[in-house]
Amino acid sequence: MLRYTIRRLLWAFAMLIIVSAVVFTIFYIFPTADSATLRAGRNASPEQIDNLRESLGLNASIPEQFARYMTQVFTPFPWFQADEFNGGTGPLNFGISVFQSNTPVKEIILDRLPATIFLVTGAVILWVTIAIPVGIISAVKRRSLLDRVVMITSLTFISAPVFWLGLVALYLFAQDVGVIKIFPGIGSYNDAETFIAKAGTLVLPWCVLAVATAAIYARYLRSQMIDVMEEDYIRTARAKGLPERTVILRHGLRSAITPLVTLLGLDIGTLLAGNAILTESVFNIPGVGKELVTAITRSDLVVIQGIVLFGAFFIVIFNLIVDILYAYLDPRVRYQ
Repeated sequence: MLRYTIRRLLWAFAMLIIVSAVVFTIFYIFPTADSATLRAGRNASPEQIDNLRESLGLNASIPEQFARYMTQVFTPFPWFQADEFNGGTGPLNFGISVFQSNTPVKEIILDRLPATIFLVTGAVILWVTIAIPVGIISAVKRRSLLDRVVMITSLTFISAPVFWLGLVALYLFAQDVGVIKIFPGIGSYNDAETFIAKAGTLVLPWCVLAVATAAIYARYLRSQMIDVMEEDYIRTARAKGLPERTVILRHGLRSAITPLVTLLGLDIGTLLAGNAILTESVFNIPGVGKELVTAITRSDLVVIQGIVLFGAFFIVIFNLIVDILYAYLDPRVRYQ
């Protein structure tokens, strides 16, 4: 287990470096226009563009810019004049947003991250709580009326776009525009001050973000449970006289739920990386996804680059966590 963990850690670090290099290539080399012009915006004067180019160190060669960029992202050292350009040394220095009063991108992301974490955490708890019992019941009661209703309902939610579900939820249940005024509406998260108040404003976003994902998990768990319940060791457990509930939960579910760990880890990583963008936009939640929309609207290239790289880090790290957890749950996946 220790060797496997060390290898996965080394591979994750290598992936972070590769991802950083790809992001640098996309944002520094691929654009056909001048990088300083893109960062300065549409209405910048030539003098402002020249000053920005000099302050960001864009006059240097591409290899030197790349070395400085990697130094600022991964280390706290002033190598390659990292302390003189683009916000100083790192780690996790993603640059400075000229559109937001020269605010470091790292501060912008960290300021928006708590709202995204709160949103994703509640949604994950909700969809796991719904998906596991629904998937088990649907698998055990296969081809029954209940199974057919569950599968049709889940397919409906899977097919529905998240932004459409959000708008429908607001129309039906929001206190400001809803037909049945139950839950706080658009932008209410910004006005909430306490933890309880913020949680109350996220009930609708949690449901919207969780319902489609819960449907996917329920269908996936149902398929896994059907396959597992036909295995020989399940027949053996029944032959020993174990209660059916024990056979299902202790033997069947434990094997069937293992692949869901991979799916769950990747989903959490992508949502924290800003993939909750539609939910945050519909409900006006000041999270990472909403900030990404704002940055795209402003053509704030530095913030877009920072969020993309920060999100890639999240995905790589959660993939690492999933790999280690998967090896703990199923020793067969460990390296020999």
